[in-house]
Order: sequence, then C-alpha cells, then structure tokens
Amino acid sequence: MKGQRTRASILDRAVDLASVEGLEGLTIGRLAEELRMSKSGLFAHFGSKEDLQLAAIEAAGQRFIDEVVRPALSAPRGYPRLVAICHSWLDYVRRRVFPGGCFFAAASFEFDGRPGPVRDAVARQMDDWFGALERAIRMAKDEGHLDADVDPAQLAFELNALFFGANFAYNLRHDEEAFARARRAIEQRLESIRSYDEPVVAARPAARDFID
Repeated sequence: MKGQRTRASILDRAVDLASVEGLEGLTIGRLAEELRMSKSGLFAHFGSKEDLQLAAIEAAGQRFIDEVVRPALSAPRGYPRLVAICHSWLDYVRRRVFPGGCFFAAASFEFDGRPGPVRDAVARQMDDWFGALERAIRMAKDEGHLDADVDPAQLAFELNALFFGANFAYNLRHDEEAFARARRAIEQRLESIRSYDEPVVAARPAARDFID
C-alpha cells in the first residue's frame, strides 16, 4: 500500500513536469532531480524512461477524467450535459489542472509524427476522449435535444478544435479572452443545431454514461 502511494505521488509530480517540459524531457534523471530522489529509487518503480512516460500518460488520463468528465455527469442528460462537459474542459485549462496547459494537447503535438508506444498511448487517450464526446452528443440526440441529422463525429471534431484553439491562445499567446471567445463559439455552434421541438422521452436509468 505504501509503495502504491509512493508511486502515485511520484507520478503526480511526473505528470506536472511533463506538462511543462514535454514528455520527451521526462526522464528518470530529470524526475529524480525534481523530487530529490536517487535514480535507483525511481528505477524501483519505473524500469526505463519509456515506462515512466507511459505511466505518466495513464495518470494524466485519470486526472483528466476526474477533473473534466466526472463533474459534467451531475448535469441533466442530453444537451445540458453536453454543454457542461464543454464548459468543464475550458475550466480545466483555465484552472491549470496541468500547470503547462492541456497535457494531451501538448503531447499530441509533441508525438503526432513520432511512431512508437508513447505516441500510441497518447492516441488511445485521445480516442477515448473523442469517444466520450461523441457519446455525449449521441445522448443529446437521443433525448431529442439536437437536430436528427447531426453527425456526432463531425461535431466532436469541431468542439475539440475549439478546445485546443483556446488552449493555444491562452498558453502561447496569453490571450486573456481565449476562454470567453471559445465559450461563445461553442455555445453558438451548439445552439445552431439545437432542437426546440423536443419529444417526451421516457426516463431511463442513468447508466455509466459516456465515460464507459
């Protein structure tokens, strides 16, 4: 148990460090220096730089779910929940859940052209995120809150582009209006496809929703 807590604490710092310096800069030596630990102590938890990077990606994914996806589940099903997850994403960058901005936006750009296990791990996390977003959109369609001809994959692509654009504008350009601009763009896009002729839908149990 103590070993698990120690590993979790190490990974928490590794994720923060990688969000600022990049995954490629996340090495056993750099992390040992940051934590004031011996390299041999870290090797007991991670056998190589790649093992450390993969573990950091997994830990970052869990933090993302806890900070972005789960809070949105308290909103009512359908359109309100879709809006909630969009606002939650913007808020997570604004609150600097990762000190360097969106961990996965940075990792995507860093590794998109570099084949290997690290790139594959980042891609899986992004696939999971797109899948969650598409399921939230489908849920809104099922509730009759969005136009029937809305393509979930297309809308998820557009929303994520706005998310990443806000992250870029805020972190690189220091645009203090980035989140307000993105919020307006997202709300305008969603309102443009919103159905106000909503049918009465029988209540359904709130399953595991769109995180599964």
